[in-house]
Amino acid sequence: MHNGSPQKAKSMSQVHKVTAIVGSINHPSRTRTLVDAIVSSLQATTQHIEVTWVELATLAPHIGAATSHDALTTQGKAALQAIEKADLLIAASPVYKGSYTGLFKHLIDFLHPDALVGKPTLLAATGGSDRHALVVDQELRPLFSFFRTYTVPSAVFAADAEFQAITGGYQIHSASLTN
Repeated sequence: MHNGSPQKAKSMSQVHKVTAIVGSINHPSRTRTLVDAIVSSLQATTQHIEVTWVELATLAPHIGAATSHDALTTQGKAALQAIEKADLLIAASPVYKGSYTGLFKHLIDFLHPDALVGKPTLLAATGGSDRHALVVDQELRPLFSFFRTYTVPSAVFAADAEFQAITGGYQIHSASLTN
């Protein structure tokens, strides 16, 4: 097969499905702002991506009381389907008491253990201080390793000091996160 083959041309223009999981129950949130920056960076380097947002701030009523997959609302099931069908996951959570949010874990618990095998996953977290940065490697990475995802070796962490409150939300003002 040579470089100009139709097969290769098709794969180069294929739309890649990215699902961004935002584990914050607040909107606006620093976590959403961080994921926005990650998605923007990805869009600047990869032209053919389609992003689906799974935001716990709006999804909470659709999954919070569910105790089984069958008890999920249509929106809850759609969120799981978006996660399962993604070509790439971005999984981000704020740090609460040394871990990801409980509702984030509740959502992930509805996934079948084989649903994410081999799926590339970028991990990210936000926290009050740099001491929370270990959550990415000590909590998020083992969770997604259980599902046998391919967690990207690098992760993104942003402390509260790296954000500035603005009208209607937050903006990142740390050069290390915007370059």
